[in-house]
Amino acid sequence: MSPKSGTPKKNLMLFSGRSHVELAEEVAKNLNVTVTPQTVHTFANGEIYVRYQESVRGTDAFVIQSFSPPINEWLMEQLIMIDALKRGSAKRITAIVPFYPYSRQDKKHKGREPISARLVADLLKTAGADRILTVDLHTAQIQGFFDGPVDHLHGQNVLADYINEHYSDHDITVVSPDSGRVRLAEKWAQQLGDRPIAFIHKTRDPDTPNQAVANRVVGDVKGRLCVLIDDMIDTGGTISKAVDALLDQGASDVVIATTHGILSDPATERLSNSKAREVIVTNTLPIPEEKRFPTMTVLSIAPLLARAIQEVFEDGSVTSLFDGSA
Repeated sequence: MSPKSGTPKKNLMLFSGRSHVELAEEVAKNLNVTVTPQTVHTFANGEIYVRYQESVRGTDAFVIQSFSPPINEWLMEQLIMIDALKRGSAKRITAIVPFYPYSRQDKKHKGREPISARLVADLLKTAGADRILTVDLHTAQIQGFFDGPVDHLHGQNVLADYINEHYSDHDITVVSPDSGRVRLAEKWAQQLGDRPIAFIHKTRDPDTPNQAVANRVVGDVKGRLCVLIDDMIDTGGTISKAVDALLDQGASDVVIATTHGILSDPATERLSNSKAREVIVTNTLPIPEEKRFPTMTVLSIAPLLARAIQEVFEDGSVTSLFDGSA
């Protein structure tokens, strides 16, 4: 009996959860595809139901979900979407997680604490995800929590291009909000044209979340435009105090650049009242109008996500998007 030959073909399908539909639509536009239609609703008791309106058999499926509040509901929705794809015989499933949930719980500070970032990775794998595509993890070692490929994209390129376009004629110092991100500040400094760096020496009470004390500035910032970088802004307390510390040390101006604008209350009030010249974020998370203010600039991460999806789909190199440093 001779085998029957088939015609193998690859078929990319993009699926979106309900947390950030605007980003998914923008990614789809950059890919020249449409978001696959689906039926999804939440029952009265909170259970989520998902059914795709088209066949997914043999497809290369990409499931995008951002994790704004309520994080746990959106996480469960993405897990259910992935499970539906697995049971619908999708060939490969990629979980696109622009902002990785629970990323700050990546290690134990004390006994009897969870490592929730690992739990999220296990949940995605168990649901059926073959790989993860994410942007600016809080710590790079989270990549090792997932038993499969992780494409770790860098929002720095998007942010740094904007800084170069608008502030390249200034005397810039790149400032890390703490000593732990000095290496990231060095990469930023190189990308902005070999600029000097500084960092804020701060203390944090491990028993009190979302609170830090900016103690002093290490590095020369006097008379310079300080580009204050971080991976996320949650309540805005740390970054606002860092702005004050830099201006007290003689900085001419401060521009804040961050990938993830979580902006939990009272972040909008703190940032809008701060003396920062501009607050630059990306749209990895939805930023509604009520959380925006005149000095905020929101850059789109969609073109970067679309390029990475295209490379994954075509078995290309995601690393090539970042000059081999991804």
